[in-house]
Amino acid sequence: MARLKLEFPEDQFYYSTHLTVRVTDINGANHLGNDSMISMISEARARFLYDFRIEETQEDSVGIIVTDLATTYRTEAHARDQLLFEVGIMDLNRYGGDIMFRITRPRDNALVAMAKSGFVFFNYKQTKVVPMPEAFYRKFERVNWVDRD
Repeated sequence: MARLKLEFPEDQFYYSTHLTVRVTDINGANHLGNDSMISMISEARARFLYDFRIEETQEDSVGIIVTDLATTYRTEAHARDQLLFEVGIMDLNRYGGDIMFRITRPRDNALVAMAKSGFVFFNYKQTKVVPMPEAFYRKFERVNWVDRD
């Protein structure tokens, strides 16, 4: 069976944040659990969007909705490990794109995980996918676009 490979262009990372693995993030095998990693990825995404002044749900009921998540694990992380989440955007199209993550442990420069989260813009009142707002497009004009039209 083919393994998932996630490779990202270095110039597409725009943001970084640190998160610390909590004792409650540890699973029965004594390392960071998959469910907790997903929560940490969600927190890193939320911080990225907040710092770029992008609301996940806006006043006009248009927001971002996650469509998929792919994660590959490279090494274990343990309680109290500080992790660096580098966050970027790629493969934008008219309706959304991918937010990518590189998760490392600065203490020893270990690559802990790579992840990619697909997203689209969604009108919650109309319950349908809508085109990307112009304000979002302007923030990431230099990103490699798959399809703008």
